[in-house]
Amino acid sequence: MASASLRVFLIGFCCFWWTVPLPYSLPQEQDPTLFTESLINQMTDEEILGQILLVGYSSVEPTPLLLEWIRSRGIGGVKIFGWNAEDLSRLYRSIQQMQEHSKRSRMKLPLFIATDQEGGWVRHVKGDTAITPGNLALGATRIPFDAYRTGYLIGKELKMLGINMNFAPTVDVYVNPEANVIGPRAFSSDPVLTGILGVAYYRGMAEAGIICAAKHYPGHGNADEDSHGVLPVIHDSFDTLWKRDLIPYRMLISEGIPAILSGHLSFPKITGDNRPSSLSPFFGTELLRKRLGFEGLLITDDLYMSGANRGKTMADVCIEAIDAGNDLLLLSKTPQLEDPIWRAIVSRYHKEKAFRDRVLSAVRRVVGTKIRYIHETERKTLDTTPIQVATPESREFFLEQSARSVTLLKNHLSLIPYSPSSEERVLLAGPFKDFLRTGKTYFPKAEEFAFSYSPFYRANPEEKKAFQRVSTKVDTIIFCLANPNGLELLRTLKDFKGKIIVFSILTPVYLREVPWVQTAIAVYGWSIDSFKAGFAVITGSIPPLGKNPIETLLSEKTP
Repeated sequence: MASASLRVFLIGFCCFWWTVPLPYSLPQEQDPTLFTESLINQMTDEEILGQILLVGYSSVEPTPLLLEWIRSRGIGGVKIFGWNAEDLSRLYRSIQQMQEHSKRSRMKLPLFIATDQEGGWVRHVKGDTAITPGNLALGATRIPFDAYRTGYLIGKELKMLGINMNFAPTVDVYVNPEANVIGPRAFSSDPVLTGILGVAYYRGMAEAGIICAAKHYPGHGNADEDSHGVLPVIHDSFDTLWKRDLIPYRMLISEGIPAILSGHLSFPKITGDNRPSSLSPFFGTELLRKRLGFEGLLITDDLYMSGANRGKTMADVCIEAIDAGNDLLLLSKTPQLEDPIWRAIVSRYHKEKAFRDRVLSAVRRVVGTKIRYIHETERKTLDTTPIQVATPESREFFLEQSARSVTLLKNHLSLIPYSPSSEERVLLAGPFKDFLRTGKTYFPKAEEFAFSYSPFYRANPEEKKAFQRVSTKVDTIIFCLANPNGLELLRTLKDFKGKIIVFSILTPVYLREVPWVQTAIAVYGWSIDSFKAGFAVITGSIPPLGKNPIETLLSEKTP
């Protein structure tokens, strides 16, 4: 937990931004609730059910099947994944095309166009978009304005492309060193700091006109597995969850966050079963709605993920998700028009009043959110595609933020600032070309050893042998530590007689495993900006201003 003085400082610093009114205004002059009811009363059953679907597509451009879903069923929205977003011009035209088709639907309701643009490690919309130093970097600077500005600048880029919803901020509290799928996506291991930065980030993105969906409710930070492949089981009590993982959500809900994304996580000590929290009425209704008072949209994570389906049919999973209180079902694939998913939802809707009432409650939130947050002007087709998305302003800010966040974790031998002697043989070892290239600009005479980033969890045996040979011939090694693969190579240096400087990127959690390392810095991104900032600290060009955002994790393990 953050110290009392830190909390007071951060809350005071952030107060102004918390009180800035959100920029959204209703396009209609009438009461939004009445207008929502009026629209729903005019909708057919198919149009009502279509609104609870948020689907993806597997190609670069929208498929005829997806466009038919939009036009004839009036679906709620479309999710943009990385495979859709390599070419920004194509993406922009695709979004325009999809919104044009939504205008041709009978109700003409706009689409949610959602993506995952968290910053740092997770950046689904690539091309000419800013590469930020990531959430852990924000935790290292502990400056709410940096989080606000990050949300605003990412949001402005998304808005320029026609995207109106972002599955961010990630407010998982990073408490498990094995939470590899979260890692640098988290702000901190401190729940209060996480909440403060999450609120600031949300406020910035709201200022840019983007609907935020905080994730992964109720908290993925203590999971040691990835819900894409399995259902993580977390053995926390409700008291622990309430006092730790739910603190950021309690803060965000009080500040009016419009959406939350539910994670596929099992909490058997809380629910008494192994059902995913995303499909649990306790988490979706009893806790979120009744106890926390959340009135916004609850969106599932992708229901095709193994953590959700558990071998069940997708139709059954979707029914469970609706029963649990979710308002939007995220499906990364576009189902066929008469897919069993659709038939099951339609059948249940016609047969069971309780299910029908649950769907109508969800659709009220979906339509109401669109009325409040999506303006008709956003669907006007522009004559030209935006050429430049990342602005000079954003590039400068994220470079400065990268520099502010560099953390000096260990300097027991006083190697930093480091300047090699003329006869000293220096080796730069790392899995990224940009790391090696950037390092050479600071140490032109250094030798290089490139190793693989993948596989993530283990080193290549041949690379390991080669590294052991090379390391015996140098005096100093600057080693880029990024994942368990690199950790395995680093461990071979335990008896190395020369100097070792560990250059940690993304998350410094792996340093727990090598307590014998005497000199280490941390950056939290993997862009050229982060590499420049780290080397600038190593050479003494700039001071290390960042503070370890996961200090409790690094201090828990002893040699």
